[in-house]
Amino acid sequence: MDTRSIGVFDSGLGGISVLRDIVELMPCENYIYFGDSAHAPYGTKTREAILERSEQCTNFLLAKDVKAIVIACNTATSVAASTLRQQYPSIPIIGIEPALKPAVLWKEHDKVAVMATPATLALPKFHELMKHYSKESDIYPVPCPGLADYVEKGIFDGEEITEFLKGLLAPSLEKHVDAIVLGCTHYPFVEKVIQRIAGPDVKIFNGAHGTALELQRRLRIAELLTPSIEKGTVEFYSSSTNPETIKLCHQLFEA
Repeated sequence: MDTRSIGVFDSGLGGISVLRDIVELMPCENYIYFGDSAHAPYGTKTREAILERSEQCTNFLLAKDVKAIVIACNTATSVAASTLRQQYPSIPIIGIEPALKPAVLWKEHDKVAVMATPATLALPKFHELMKHYSKESDIYPVPCPGLADYVEKGIFDGEEITEFLKGLLAPSLEKHVDAIVLGCTHYPFVEKVIQRIAGPDVKIFNGAHGTALELQRRLRIAELLTPSIEKGTVEFYSSSTNPETIKLCHQLFEA
């Protein structure tokens, strides 16, 4: 049994949506969250830049002596997870991917829109995922450049982001989609707006809970689960020098 912290990183604030699911599942663990807000968003960067930033985030967490690392970013997972696992084979590294499987299995022959960053949708990993499930459902990628920026600025509702999301979703909604997959960890923070635009009959999926379950499974196999019955701690760090960023981390986590 191991009481060291679990490290979680994201391009910015989005990964807190994953952290919340993880803490809910394993409240006795200790956590260190690192948001790379000074370099957000990752979704419009080159593969080389995303890999470099992911390595920097990983090194920050390893310097804190974490026992496992969660890549709470779909884009960073797609680009860097395989490389990071090769570089650090002795530590469990868990990623996240768009929750396409549960969306496809939810309803027979449904239509599924996948909202994600341009980088995530352009990578081979997503194309393989889409190809695998395209026989089961009609899948419509929805690139969302700029959406993560709203979350980083603390804008989760209001006329501006509503109109922005309406523009992104209009082509998919015209196809009468049955489900929307939130393929970026920033997007759950604007899920209420997305649901309002899409309507109550459209089901929304994200991959946070599946990532939490996989982390728990990996920790159990490696005998790294903490034996404590007391509630663990959560520490927040950011590459941003803006003091409001850490304050926003706490607000999002506690919301």
